[in-house]
Amino acid sequence: MKIKLAKSEIIHFVGIGGIGMSGLALVMRRMGFKVQGSDININKNIERLKKNGIKIFIGHKKKNILNSTIIVISSAVKKSNIEIISAKNKNLPIYKRGDMLGHITSLTKNIVVVGSHGKTTTTSLVASILSCANLDPTIINGGVLKSFNNSARLGKSNWSVVELDESDGSFLKVQPTYSIITNIDREHMDYYKSMRKLLNLFGEYINRVPSFGKSFICIDDKNNTKLIKSLKIKNYNTYGIHKKSNFCIMRPVQTKHWSTFDLIVNLPGKKTFSINNIKIPLIGLHNIRNSTASIAVAISLGIPINKIKYGLRSFEGVQRRFNKIFEYKGTSFFDDYAHHPTEIKEVLNGVKTAYSSEKIVCIFQPHRISRLNDLKSEFVKCFKQADEVVLCPIFTAGENIKLKFDYVNFANEISHQSNVQIYLVNGKNNLAKFVKQNIYGNKVVIGMGAGSISNWIKELPQII
Repeated sequence: MKIKLAKSEIIHFVGIGGIGMSGLALVMRRMGFKVQGSDININKNIERLKKNGIKIFIGHKKKNILNSTIIVISSAVKKSNIEIISAKNKNLPIYKRGDMLGHITSLTKNIVVVGSHGKTTTTSLVASILSCANLDPTIINGGVLKSFNNSARLGKSNWSVVELDESDGSFLKVQPTYSIITNIDREHMDYYKSMRKLLNLFGEYINRVPSFGKSFICIDDKNNTKLIKSLKIKNYNTYGIHKKSNFCIMRPVQTKHWSTFDLIVNLPGKKTFSINNIKIPLIGLHNIRNSTASIAVAISLGIPINKIKYGLRSFEGVQRRFNKIFEYKGTSFFDDYAHHPTEIKEVLNGVKTAYSSEKIVCIFQPHRISRLNDLKSEFVKCFKQADEVVLCPIFTAGENIKLKFDYVNFANEISHQSNVQIYLVNGKNNLAKFVKQNIYGNKVVIGMGAGSISNWIKELPQII
């Protein structure tokens, strides 16, 4: 007799269209749970869920949860949501995505990736190596992997590779076996209020890693080094270009299509050895670091070096991570998710190195008024490796708060502090007009942001 998990439960996801929520819903569906969900609009994530037989409601209504027994909520959904209010009135159990993810991953041994930036790519690289080593892990990611055109997949092994979102502290609900900490930056201060609290919670998280597991921490990040000093138990290894790293990056070389590097592995109590000519189809020192983190985990799992190198070399990438979209008048157009000053700076550094002979044009759409208010001084300085910046209107993501400064003055500060030519556009059609009149020749154009800019870039060929 086949026993089904939670056979009598109907699990309703409020805000199921988000990349993280949709991935978790998909995995739970394939594990045998009865899953449904709602969101305000149809998107590609919802279309993928529908194809997998998951019932979707467009729009939030009381009747959507009529037969539901468990509610899972996205951190993006407000407490005033009618479905959440109705669920509370019915005394239904309500879980945040992080809570439910913790319950699901407790059924497996897991490799968990946390940090402010680089989580999605690092998770994907780990998954690629494990898949090439025939470990067939369950994957729950924050981006769509090109290798199987989805953000999540139920594997056949008892391993899972999971990206955790630290935006609301719920990453503490997952018990990691192995953990990667890419970096810690000033993000989500609306929740944490201070960097001290953020660092304290990361420290608490690392202390949850069991003695038979390990954490892998990027020592190049200044906040990670602060974190390391506060750790009482040395159950971790470090990685980075820093010469004291346990996994030390050497001789990085970047081209338009590949990056190569060597690695010196110096683990306590073990003989130092090197891994030479590691090749990844990614650009940017940040991606070399992400690859090194995945190598560190794989070595700890005992995966052979040749399979590790093959898993990296054959990596097919993640959607919205410097993906080429089209060419126009000799110019290449790319799409990237970078929306934080650190991310923008790292991507532009990589592009500048790999595309040294081209002019770089960054089309930037700020994401969230709160982020712009909190990080204004960092934003105006992060475009130094670009030649031109096209500044789009703010994608508010539903925030109804006031911008604390004049937007035109903000544009002028970017021009002055980053030493770039800057242009303001007022929407998609105005952007298309600007591109048609001004973009041609030996240039690289990168659309950046976490809002609608990705669709704007993809729709440009039809408009122009």
